[in-house]
Amino acid sequence: MPKKTNKTNKDRVSPIRTKIIDDVFTDSVEMVKPRFEVNYEAYLQRLWEANQDIYLRLKRAKTLEGARKSLYTYLEKAERRVFDVDNDLHILEKATVRECIRVFKSIIGPVNEYRTGTSALDNLWKLARNRQNELAQEVSVGFLMEFINLFRGVAGKSNIYFESEEARKGIPDFLKLEGKEAAMARMEILDDIGSTIQKYFKKYPSGLESDVIKWRRENRNRILNYFKANKSDWQDYRWHIRHVIRDAVPLLDLIELSAEQKAAITKATKNRIPFGITPYYLSLMDRMLSIGYDHAVRAQVIPPPEYVDLMTEHRRDRGMVFDFMGEHDTSPIDTVTRRYPGIAILKPFNTCSQICVYCQRNWEIDEVLDPKATVGRKMIQEAVDWLKEHPSIGDILITGGDPGIMNNEQLEWLFESLAEIDHIYRIRFGTRTPVVLPMRWTDSLVKTLSRFHVPGRREVAIITHFEHSYEITPDAKDAVQKIKRTGMNVYNQEVFTVENSRRFESAKLRKDLRLIGVDPYYTFNMKGKEETRRYMVPIARILQERKEEARLLPGLDRTDEPVFNVPKLGKNHLRAWQDHRMVMVLPDGSRVYEFHPWEKNIRPIPPYNYIDVPIYDYLEELAVRGEQIRDYRTIWFYY
Repeated sequence: MPKKTNKTNKDRVSPIRTKIIDDVFTDSVEMVKPRFEVNYEAYLQRLWEANQDIYLRLKRAKTLEGARKSLYTYLEKAERRVFDVDNDLHILEKATVRECIRVFKSIIGPVNEYRTGTSALDNLWKLARNRQNELAQEVSVGFLMEFINLFRGVAGKSNIYFESEEARKGIPDFLKLEGKEAAMARMEILDDIGSTIQKYFKKYPSGLESDVIKWRRENRNRILNYFKANKSDWQDYRWHIRHVIRDAVPLLDLIELSAEQKAAITKATKNRIPFGITPYYLSLMDRMLSIGYDHAVRAQVIPPPEYVDLMTEHRRDRGMVFDFMGEHDTSPIDTVTRRYPGIAILKPFNTCSQICVYCQRNWEIDEVLDPKATVGRKMIQEAVDWLKEHPSIGDILITGGDPGIMNNEQLEWLFESLAEIDHIYRIRFGTRTPVVLPMRWTDSLVKTLSRFHVPGRREVAIITHFEHSYEITPDAKDAVQKIKRTGMNVYNQEVFTVENSRRFESAKLRKDLRLIGVDPYYTFNMKGKEETRRYMVPIARILQERKEEARLLPGLDRTDEPVFNVPKLGKNHLRAWQDHRMVMVLPDGSRVYEFHPWEKNIRPIPPYNYIDVPIYDYLEELAVRGEQIRDYRTIWFYY
């Protein structure tokens, strides 16, 4: 087991500033309390030092359009230079130069200024000419850091390969050698990478490790004693449902809560904001905050204050305010959502055994285990009849809420109704019960669902939602294996949040999922929902994770696809670089991305502009959590 640490489980410190001594490439990050104001002028000077050619063109231009014209001339020449034979840059550094030039041209393009309603070029031009008093909005350090790195990238000074030595033209030693000599030289490199991976993996224990199993056995016994129950009750999912924790009192008696966590839960329950935790999931939490491995578990169910405040403020209109995916506009009939030609979502159950804070459909759920949550058979039958009239739909995702909480009789009737439709060849069952209530997977439930899994005719697939290796337990493993023995497969949809985004944290999850029989399926970029902004991670980080961490795993461990869900339209595959592009940097350091719909090259559907969270703010949060920010220095070059 790794050494216990308290660096991941402390309340987020706010407000707090990061003092970056030089920059995120070469120096440490020092957290200073109380609030420390950064040396803004030092960052500004570093910006101009990053690329003197750009600085002088901005400074000498008498008009904004003159600056734009001068920069386009400079960028075109810079792009041509990377193709010169006598250019001393490494070919991979040249690729970075070309990408940075492409992004810079996009940012200073008038059409993108028009579409986003802002001009990064105008801000840069006024800063270069010492006209800060004319800025429409204060320009943040995050904005400056974006352009410090972009300017360096354009000049071929990204420092991406800084760890070993500056990359220049040449052939690595192992490619100059032959036979075993070549193999041994290559082995040194691979062993070094492999040891780095293992070092990170040790930071993120799974619930299958012996020490963790022991802690949780103690947690289970303490919870059973609290509710005056016995071990046989623990294996009965109905007992867990009857004892779902709905307020702060049992938590205060059973685990240590921070002042912020206690206040948020109390305010949420007072204002009837959905809140609930199963006793089983509570047993996954460390008793003491100082242990710190359970940060992702707590974050799933304990809401941050700003979430509670916004949900309270919009309690009456949350259906319109928090419906990020626009399901109101993509539901042709009640209980059905459709965004693709061959797929439809069916929502027969509108609650869960516990509430995930950043749920996509938090606007639909009134309370945990709401007795009014089950949709009547008449409405379901109308949805089934509608599906019969649309033969292009062959894949149905049953979700909610969590339909895994429905009783077996309800599920059997639902599956029978769908199985009668000839053109439906797959039924996906979306449920988080393998993670939060694995004892729900009784022999009876598995038998009921597997009856409709007919190889060659119809597939039944279980779609679940593990977020962290710490959620993977012997109980979860047993539930998954029980499902797998029937021939049904289990797939995982991970939401990429600040709680699982540290170096190799999601890679460790993928590895551990495969070991219990779960296939990684999708990794979702966080929805751009303002109430869950604390959990959000820049798109650049998910791209970096995919290239620098997931890519190092064997292919079977990285079968998931990183995606961004475009409101009303559906998934944009983030690995498909041609389907999204960075178009602007806002004064606060946020990137603006233009996402193209999946219909691209099929139908002329308009793109969607999305404002991301600033990379600088994310790196500050990682620093609060004890991360070495230098480890993330290449994040700026993922566009």
